[in-house]
Amino acid sequence: MKGLGAVLSAFVPLALLVAPAASAQDLKIGYVNSERILRDSQPARAATQKLEQEFAKRDRELQDLGTKLKQSAERFEKEAPVLSETDRNRRQRELAETDREFQRRQREFREDLNQRRNEELQVLLERAQRIVRQIADQEKYDLIVQDAVFFSPRVDITDRVLRTLNNGK
Repeated sequence: MKGLGAVLSAFVPLALLVAPAASAQDLKIGYVNSERILRDSQPARAATQKLEQEFAKRDRELQDLGTKLKQSAERFEKEAPVLSETDRNRRQRELAETDREFQRRQREFREDLNQRRNEELQVLLERAQRIVRQIADQEKYDLIVQDAVFFSPRVDITDRVLRTLNNGK
């Protein structure tokens, strides 16, 4: 009997190791590449176009101001040797003030653009997450991950999410 106890004590831990592996095979796992959703979906492209149109006027104004600032600086550099010290100091102050204004407007532009981009992307990501949940419910997924270090193409459901997003559902 002593031999049977040794066999059983060796078998039970082995059975415990095999049991979780067998149940893990029953899990249905999916993967979604959020980077592709944000890059390749029709709503993402539409949001990018919308933002470009929304900010185009301010961008042109900034470019014009930058061009004028550069031209003024170049003109000052050429004329500086012949200007009186008073005129040279005045023009330097004017250039510095214009440069500060340009920097401030550039910073505000970037902040506004980033805020609007984040708002648009948040709406898109929320839609994508609703679609992922629908797919998970309909197809009985146990786990869906995004942005994994490794995934098998067989568990990638990104194309299905993209199709649904692009169809406007």
